[in-house]
Amino acid sequence: MTTQLTEPAVAWRADPYAEALRAGRGPLYLRRGDGWLLPLEVERWCAEADAADATVLDRCTGPVLDVGCGPGRLVAALAARGHRALGVDVTPEAVARTVRAGGSALCRSVFDPLPREGRWGTVLLIDGNIGIGGDPAALLRRAARLASPVGSLLVEVATADVDERVEVRVDDGRGGRGAPFRWARLGTRALCAEAAAAGWTPSLTWQAAGRGFVDLRR
Repeated sequence: MTTQLTEPAVAWRADPYAEALRAGRGPLYLRRGDGWLLPLEVERWCAEADAADATVLDRCTGPVLDVGCGPGRLVAALAARGHRALGVDVTPEAVARTVRAGGSALCRSVFDPLPREGRWGTVLLIDGNIGIGGDPAALLRRAARLASPVGSLLVEVATADVDERVEVRVDDGRGGRGAPFRWARLGTRALCAEAAAAGWTPSLTWQAAGRGFVDLRR
């Protein structure tokens, strides 16, 4: 099947991001038009799942879909725990790293047709991936179509009380920049407001190692 990539999907294939994944390290940022930089934790993404990740993995039930899986640490950890897990990512290098780590992954957008639609026990939006596409409402509705009627959506949120929809670029801090695309950042309060409109109800919120998470149910 040939996939027609959207604008943000093409942007995440930009050289600064792909090169950082190949190297397994940054620096790498999302840069807003006003020059503000959001550091991206490439080294953590390319390492094994840590204690904060384990609090997410412990809440996964049934088959798990990791949206924006990156280099695949969560998919690999889930597979090691005996879960049926699939990662999806628009960056070929991310998919390749996931497979090398022992996981399964597809090079595809979350908005493309995906296997097991409506039957995933858990859907993951970790590492800021609620920002995909810059439209959290659309992403939450899409997640509702992917999860089973009794499934859960586990979302990592900003620890600050923020609700931001902006245009950004991937930036390596050394002059390399990708194409502009839309992105979002949501804190717990903003996520819960958006989730309600998409048919999700917060079941649990928690923090671990300075990171924030929300467990949403249908």
